Amino acid sequence: MKKSVLTITLNPSVDKSSSVSNIIPEKKLRCNSPKYEAGGGGINVSRALKRLGVNSDAFFTSGGRTGKLLEGLLQGEQVNIRTFNVTAETRENFTVLDTSNNKQYRFGFPGELLTKEEQNEILHSVEVVNPFHDFVVISGSLPAETDSNFIKKLIKMCKSKGSKVIIDTSGEALKTAVEEGVFLLKPNIGELAFLVGKDKLEETDVDQAAHLIISQGKAEIVVVSLGSQGAVLFSAIEKIMIEAPHVEVKSTVGAGDSMVAGMVSVLVKGGGYKEVLSMGIACGSATTMTEGTGLFTTENVKHLFDEIRK
Repeated sequence: MKKSVLTITLNPSVDKSSSVSNIIPEKKLRCNSPKYEAGGGGINVSRALKRLGVNSDAFFTSGGRTGKLLEGLLQGEQVNIRTFNVTAETRENFTVLDTSNNKQYRFGFPGELLTKEEQNEILHSVEVVNPFHDFVVISGSLPAETDSNFIKKLIKMCKSKGSKVIIDTSGEALKTAVEEGVFLLKPNIGELAFLVGKDKLEETDVDQAAHLIISQGKAEIVVVSLGSQGAVLFSAIEKIMIEAPHVEVKSTVGAGDSMVAGMVSVLVKGGGYKEVLSMGIACGSATTMTEGTGLFTTENVKHLFDEIRK
């Protein structure tokens, strides 16, 4: 029986992308018409899951004019939404491609502060979801000045409901989340080093660091992203490393979220860890083949997944 998925995005965005030729300081640049897409870690995971034929509920904060635009964009993609209204305006991000050299410039804005009252109400809103979901994906950044312990409370509550929690964030929020303990963790090498108190890790140190986290009960699965080189999955008894396929990279926006979605799409069906990692890499790589802030096409995912599995 297929399991259910809830994604949680505390700092969502509307991602605006455009292109222009030859970016020069102080010059008025006439960009092409902008494209608007729903953004934020968990939201992207839900969008990607939809493309993979897996329904999920996307819980996110929504405020102001931009929040309404975000809701409309997701409804247009037929994503199931659970909104929590906040007083602050939902943020926007901006990405522009310089067509003269194919370089991409990404401008991210911080989310407005969530009040203490709103944080408590968010915890309650998630807690009363019924029936509760088998997997909870908490992904993306926290709004500015949000206490990282809020993540710990959220994870603890989800675990108390019997859910397997998957976390994909960074900084103190990531460290706090791992202290509470999760089912699956997806750091890059820099984030993994941060979690084990190192300035940096050599490739030979990655195994030791991942197994330390697992042995301490902080995660059952650690998937270390190696960028264009692929990824490696660790569990208590397995190590699986898969190289990324060679593709023409047009944009890396959303690649990490797509990787999470690919892995979850296999986990909900009870698939093995090799298939979990293979689908994650296929989805992440396929998203890099898409311009701007767009996610993968299912055709590219299928092609890359078949290539990886050969």
